[in-house]
Amino acid sequence: MRILLAALALLATTACHVRVEGDGQDVATTPPVIPTDQEAMLASPDPRLAANKRLVYDMYRIVLQAGLADRAGEFIAEDYIQHNPNAGQGLAGVQQYVRDTRPERAIEERLELPLIHIMAEGDYVTTAFVRTNVDTEGQTYYSTWFDLYRIENGRIAEHWDPMLRSDERIDPNSQRLEEE
Repeated sequence: MRILLAALALLATTACHVRVEGDGQDVATTPPVIPTDQEAMLASPDPRLAANKRLVYDMYRIVLQAGLADRAGEFIAEDYIQHNPNAGQGLAGVQQYVRDTRPERAIEERLELPLIHIMAEGDYVTTAFVRTNVDTEGQTYYSTWFDLYRIENGRIAEHWDPMLRSDERIDPNSQRLEEE
């Protein structure tokens, strides 16, 4: 677990803004390449890991993307531990956070947010999404948002993300990249 968290911390600190030496190109302003086959990302030769990835993926699709807070209990444990300082604890805390930050929408077959990768190891699943931001000069740039989930007894039991108390509550669905 320590190795996984250290790797995520390293990725978070290095993947957000890179300047390519020599050509002056700011990689953070280059739109990222997003995998189009999300189903392939959910596959694993280990059925337990595939099930854990599917659990997180479907929770994101149905609860977080579609905003269906009342369905959260299908995916999230009653005594869920939340490490996002802007959301409450337990299943009720997740449901309230979803109700407060996004409208209900139709359930889509795939995630509309730009999913870069989903990986599973043991009881943990990590998702990585492209995050679009605007700097102080009005220029769009891209960074990465990571979520880490711990699975226990077929439900999401714990969650970590880089949210700070000072961050605005946003509907992450607003982070969709425009179709080229």
